[in-house]
Amino acid sequence: MDTIVSRTLSVHKEHEVLLKLEAAGLCDELAQKVIDSKDNALAQKVIRLIENGGFEPSTSQKRAREIMGGNMFGVEEAIKHFAVNPSKQQLAYLAEIPFAESVLETCKDTHVLVAVFPMSILGIRGACKDQRLFYDQDWYNKQAFAKERGEVGWHLVRKTPVEDSTSKTWDEQQQLLGKDDETPNARVVIYTMIGHFKATDERLFEKIWMRCSDLDSDGGRVYVGFFGAGGLYVSYDWDSYCNSYLGVASARKS
Repeated sequence: MDTIVSRTLSVHKEHEVLLKLEAAGLCDELAQKVIDSKDNALAQKVIRLIENGGFEPSTSQKRAREIMGGNMFGVEEAIKHFAVNPSKQQLAYLAEIPFAESVLETCKDTHVLVAVFPMSILGIRGACKDQRLFYDQDWYNKQAFAKERGEVGWHLVRKTPVEDSTSKTWDEQQQLLGKDDETPNARVVIYTMIGHFKATDERLFEKIWMRCSDLDSDGGRVYVGFFGAGGLYVSYDWDSYCNSYLGVASARKS
């Protein structure tokens, strides 16, 4: 008995797609290769390519994916979850991962490798406005740190606070960072939190605050976290402030 395939496209839409493929060079021989492909592998590759907006990962990115597994939010995820439309220049810049394989091996369970595109905190929040991923706050709407879009680049962000960094001042926390580490800004941390959750359903910093490198307009140090069902919070306080729920964020220097 023939297998009944559930139809998701109208006959008219299927005809249009077929015409486009034929115009691009699909012939009888190539069509047969798709039909004969084991486990429908060729068709699945075509679908993934379409989902990724035509993006194909570089050798460096593929190797990083092999090492990092689910702890990588790459270009594909940014296209899918943040609807970014990368330029050729951005893709060229991201083609080479700026971290040695030995560093990725060391960090594969403790960090997230993230392809960060120029998106402000307000832009990220706007892209998630129907998903309750941000707590309802407006105090930072006019803050410069929340409007800064930043540059495209790879970041290797730690999934937990720096060890033993709670109940300490900002200066004391900075003394705990290794020589190859730095505290990222709130935009990178939030981009990582939201992106990683969208891709894996894992909430980072669910029950803790993470100090970031930004200052608000009054000189308060920005911190983010407590990413629960109601969304993540953004707050601030003085560098001298200490709290058992306030750690410091960390990322590897590239």
